[in-house]
This record gives sequence, structure tokens and C-alpha cells, in this order.
Amino acid sequence: MSININGVSGGSISGKVSGTADNTKLRQQEQTPTATESGKSSTSDTLSLSDGAKQLGKLGNSAIAAPVIDTQHVAQVKAAIANGSYEINPAKIAAKLSQFEAMLKPKT
Repeated sequence: MSININGVSGGSISGKVSGTADNTKLRQQEQTPTATESGKSSTSDTLSLSDGAKQLGKLGNSAIAAPVIDTQHVAQVKAAIANGSYEINPAKIAAKLSQFEAMLKPKT
């Protein structure tokens, strides 16, 4: 049996194969599309997300839904700092910092 490999392109082989059984197999292979040629796979694909990925998705959605920065308030605070009228409330800062740290601790 001999195979003449001329004009090979795109991963397919064209040529002559001597012998009737081999010719039949070659013709069947040429006519049968592969999974990539037909665009369909022979198995169904599934996707599952880890708990971390799900949480990350929720976090992203909440970030998108978060309010936009209030530029007017930022300008007022900057002006108050610049002219010395901005008052710092240490108790409020400590309470907010404590709240933030509590959110960072893992829940057990």
C-alpha cells in the first residue's frame, strides 16, 4: 500500500491509496466532518463556579450598583480643609474604623 501526499493543507491529506478497502475508508473520512468542522461538539459542556467566584460576582455587581462619588460634597470638604473650618470628630472616625475592621474579619 502506498500513499501519495501532495497538496496537504489544513490538516487534511489528499492522495491515492491502493486497495479497495483503504479507498473506502479514505472516502468515508473525507466525507465525515470533524467536531471542529461542523461547529458542534460530541459532548455537552458544563460550567460550574466556585463559591469564591460567585462571591466575586456579587461583589462586582454591588460595586456597579454603588453610588457615584458626590463631587459637590468633595468640593465642600476640600474648601473646608483649605480655609481651616473642617472639624475632625475622633469618636466618629474610631467607630467607622472599628466597623470596617469587623467587616474584614472572617465569619466563623
